[in-house]
Amino acid sequence: MCKPLVVLGFAWAMIGQSVAQSAGQEGIAVHGMPLEVVEVMARQQDAWNHGDLVGFMDGYWKSDSLVFVGSTGLTAGHQATLARYQRSYPNQEAMGTLTFTNIAWQFLGAESGWLVGRWALDKSTGDDAQGMYTLLWRVVEGQWVIVADHSS
Repeated sequence: MCKPLVVLGFAWAMIGQSVAQSAGQEGIAVHGMPLEVVEVMARQQDAWNHGDLVGFMDGYWKSDSLVFVGSTGLTAGHQATLARYQRSYPNQEAMGTLTFTNIAWQFLGAESGWLVGRWALDKSTGDDAQGMYTLLWRVVEGQWVIVADHSS
């Protein structure tokens, strides 16, 4: 009885890995990370790579209580964070191609968790950039969203 369950579990894991890779989620999914978070980050990465900052921001909590900490300091609120991104990345060329590479997910409860990872921007101008992030995720109104982002 145990052997068929092991085989089924292995097959399920392989299918999940294949689906994640085919959906542009390679490097995003890490052990224990909710599939919904993986999907949000894949959509964010895709939106960024199509020059869509508003779509990228869909992964963030739409609240004045959103916290973003970056190299220039603290930004509070969804709208202010979007405006910050729009100033820093005024066009597709400035945005480049974004790649997320997640390192570790830590559940903090059934509806929250910390994510640590790397971001990289590959730019046609050769002005590539990279850094690290720690994201606090929470379920808000039934959706996983980023409520705090510390990127460097």
